[in-house]
Amino acid sequence: MSCDGNAILDPQAIGSREFLHLRELFDRSFKAARIGVWECSLPDQTLSWTDMVYELFDLAPQTPLTREEILKLYTPETRRRLDEVREKAIRTGQGFSLDAQIITARGNHRWIRITACVEFANGAATRIFGMKQDVTAEKTMVEQLRQQAEYDMLTGLTSRTRFETFFNEICAAEGRTGRALLLVDLDGFKSVNDTLGHQAGDDCLKTAGRRLSRAVPKANMVARIGGDEFAVIHECLSIEHLAKIADRVVRGLNWTVPTPAKTIRIATSVGAAIIVPGHSSKDIFAKADRGLYEAKSSGKNGFRIAPPTWSAYNAAP
Repeated sequence: MSCDGNAILDPQAIGSREFLHLRELFDRSFKAARIGVWECSLPDQTLSWTDMVYELFDLAPQTPLTREEILKLYTPETRRRLDEVREKAIRTGQGFSLDAQIITARGNHRWIRITACVEFANGAATRIFGMKQDVTAEKTMVEQLRQQAEYDMLTGLTSRTRFETFFNEICAAEGRTGRALLLVDLDGFKSVNDTLGHQAGDDCLKTAGRRLSRAVPKANMVARIGGDEFAVIHECLSIEHLAKIADRVVRGLNWTVPTPAKTIRIATSVGAAIIVPGHSSKDIFAKADRGLYEAKSSGKNGFRIAPPTWSAYNAAP
């Protein structure tokens, strides 16, 4: 990052009226963008801020500043990272940019983007200076987009996209994974939608998500992968162990939804397969899906486990 001190406006170089106009535009633009200017003299660590920086930290303008006290407003991880990049900048003369998380003097959580340049004289750093900008809205938007990509917005469970990434990773891992895939499908959900409408259907899916999470509290992942379809990745020691997990799911996702005309029973069918080395995620998913089809074809409200094709798999509980 390069820094040019000559870029500062010089009132001697232009007419005073034009200079004042440009300075007003400069100040308004910085205020609109929530950008403030700061500097720290070296080696005495004296801080100087514009009013906007005080505002970012929820401090009254002209509040006495000490770097030691201001650092306490940064989160521990940000403080560690700031110390690293600042020390390097002072040592090398290279500026930096850092997104820093602070908890302001009023307790507000905020993100600021710090840009810094270092000024040298006679081979020694004499001051470090730059800008601080409020980027909280930007960070919030990025986090919301991440949440939408990684989590199902209705149930709060893992999204299909994140599930597929994780599932592919563990299937490709070398050695015994010691995990299993369970595919879960609700029996009776269509009746809720057709009888009570989509809002009741959404409530039913939310209930299913909560019940499924309670049934498998030690699962590696619980995801919603379709309309009323869910997937679980769970540690698995044996076929017998997997059967116990599947049975807990079937029993846990069994409840009734009352309606003015009748009571709708929600039950669950489960298809499961052990994840073994040397088999693609597509093959393992297909095995579990066949088990799910068999469970539904056999009267629903039950589970089927695809037999593992790797005979060396540890069958002991």
